[in-house]
Order: sequence, then structure tokens, then C-alpha cells
Amino acid sequence: MTDFTDVLPGDLQYLRTPAAIRERAEQTLKYVEDGRSSWFAVDPNGLEAAVRATLDVTAKRFPDPAAIPFHSRWRHFEAGGRDRWAALAPRLASLSKEEVARRRMDLAVVSVLLDAGAGPDWSYREPGQFGGVGGETYARSEGLGVASFHMFANGLFSRDAKGDPLRVDAERLAALTPMDVAMGFQVKAHNPMTGLDGRAGLLRKLGSIGLERPGALFDIVATGGEVKAASILAAVLDKLSPIWPSPMGDVWEHPVIGLVPFHKLSQWMSYSLVEPIEGAGLKVVDLDTLTGLPEYRNGGLLVDAGALRPKRSSLLTETFAPGDEAIVEWRALTVALLDRIGQHVRLHLGMDATRLPLVKVLEAGTWFAGRVLAAERRPGGGPPIAVASDGTVF
Repeated sequence: MTDFTDVLPGDLQYLRTPAAIRERAEQTLKYVEDGRSSWFAVDPNGLEAAVRATLDVTAKRFPDPAAIPFHSRWRHFEAGGRDRWAALAPRLASLSKEEVARRRMDLAVVSVLLDAGAGPDWSYREPGQFGGVGGETYARSEGLGVASFHMFANGLFSRDAKGDPLRVDAERLAALTPMDVAMGFQVKAHNPMTGLDGRAGLLRKLGSIGLERPGALFDIVATGGEVKAASILAAVLDKLSPIWPSPMGDVWEHPVIGLVPFHKLSQWMSYSLVEPIEGAGLKVVDLDTLTGLPEYRNGGLLVDAGALRPKRSSLLTETFAPGDEAIVEWRALTVALLDRIGQHVRLHLGMDATRLPLVKVLEAGTWFAGRVLAAERRPGGGPPIAVASDGTVF
């Protein structure tokens, strides 16, 4: 565990900014390009292959680049081609657009916190609700999204599950048990989930940090007609920081670079709050300020495409902890190289960062390209590098 006792308040504030994430990521990239890393080398030809893989997936998924949506939790609520929120929304028709935004943010925050890797053996069989016949089975991120959506719809997170189920209340979260979460995710001996206790613990902490509900973030950031993306992240990091196991959150120490911040789940959450905010009539601006998400699909794309070449065979055979030097480097390199991929994708598609911000490049697809290459290279489509997850980081 990294010792953060000597970190000054000003340093902490800086480490919570997208600028700090990019600065340390770029420092790590230079460190690797200079040949100083024991774990990775960067291959420009492999980076070009990653760009091509991203463009191939983008062309198949979005023949019209202008139709590319945000990479957010809301895409997982649409798994299987069903817009589950649209089917649920009529139950909120009597509420103001601001209150609907709060409830959408309630759902998004809780669902994102439940989104750490579930492991290769878990899946969720959807019941027949929300405009579908039911019975479809989903795994990994889609499964976690669909399952958490049903948990929300059934009132698991509400203080009044029968009278007002479609909300999330702190007092209910504070009382959640691992068994509550296990039942919602259909976890059984033959359907195990990685990091179950960590997920339940995060939600209990969320219920005890002083926010009456996660949707209260709307009133913190919605102070004018425009909302800066970095302001959303700042509010998320400020209000939710007490829930993380470490006081610094998703910040790890590299022996040469020093403290390297990522805030992957917090940025994923920030991206997932954009649509609820804009649904209330506000405009979220400067989306490209936030960074790419350093998780195993984006990072896996870089390894599988050959952009990142392992220097040690053990990197592909052993299981690492999130704070291990190799994983800190892998994630930092992912942040830096996703920016490069974004630039190349925009150039090929003839679009600028305003029309195609990085959050849309991720959706178009670096994330899906990573999944495609993983499926081609490994049974089960798991990541090339194994990281032990406790359900709280990524």
C-alpha cells in the first residue's frame, strides 16, 4: 500500500485533475520510449495497428461517424438493442426534468461503482421486463450494467422500495449487505463474481459520506447553462473521495515517476453523468479535457495490437496487484496512447475534437477493438495481463 502521509493538500488537489493524469502519463510514456522500463517497449507499428483496429470497429458499428454516442454507462443499459431507460421513464413522467436528472444520476453513480471486473465465470440472465421477452444472458460490463439497472428498477437502493422505487437513498445504501448485492447479481456457487464484498462495501460507504443521494451531484454542478466536464469530475472526486480504500483514490506510486493518478472509475462516472445533465436542458462542454480510461479493454488493445510489447514473459503469465509497477506503467501508457489514437482517428474521419471528443473515440471504438482482439487471441476473451481486482478500482 502506498504511503500518502507526506502528500500536501495542494498536491492532492493537483493529483485530482485531468492535467495531472495526462502529465504523469506522458512522463511514463517518455520513460518507456527512452528504454528505461523493465516491463514495456513502445512499438510505433503496433500503435498504427491499434488505430486500424479502432477504425475497423468504428466503421462497422457507426457507418455515420456523426452518430457516435458517448462512451458511458448508458450504453450498457441499452445492451441487446433495448433502451431500458426509455421503457422505464414513463414512470417518472410527473417529475420535473431536474428531478429526472437526479434520478438518472442516482442510477449512474451506483451502477458505475458496481462496474469493476466481475471475472470470467459470472453472467446475468435478464428477467422479462422493459419491453423485452427476457431470458437473454449478459456477462462482463453489459451484464453488470443490466443487472444494476434491474436492481435500481426493483427498488433495491430506495428507502421506499414499494412506494418510490426509482431512486437511490443514502440510508438504504448504508444498510446494504454483500448478500443483497449477490442476490441482485444472481451470484451463486456456479455463478461466482470477483470482488463482491468490495462492491457492497463501496455502496455502504457511499451511503455514509453526507450526500442524501448520489443525484445531489446534479445540484452541485448544474449552476448555469453550461457545465464543464472537468467540473463534473471535480465534484465526483470531492464528494465521493471518502469511499475509496485509499485516501488518494485511484493514485499509485511508480518508483521513478512518483505518484501517478488515474481516477478511472471517477472519470467513467463523470462521462456517465453527461447524459442526465444534458437531459435537463444543460450543455456539457470541454469533454476532451477528461482522459481515456485506463482499464483492461483499452490497455488490452495496446498489448494485443503490439503497440506495447512486454519485455518479460511473466507479464503475460502472472497475476498482478493494481499498485504493482507493471500495472501502473500499463495504465499510464494507456492514457497517453489513447490520446494518440484519438488524434489519428479524427484525422482519418475528418473530424475535430469538438465533434469527436475522446469519450466518443472510446465508444466508437478502442474499447470494442480491445474486446475483439482479446476474443481472437484468448479463450474467453480475457485481458492479456491479469490484475487481481477487489471490486473497487478497475
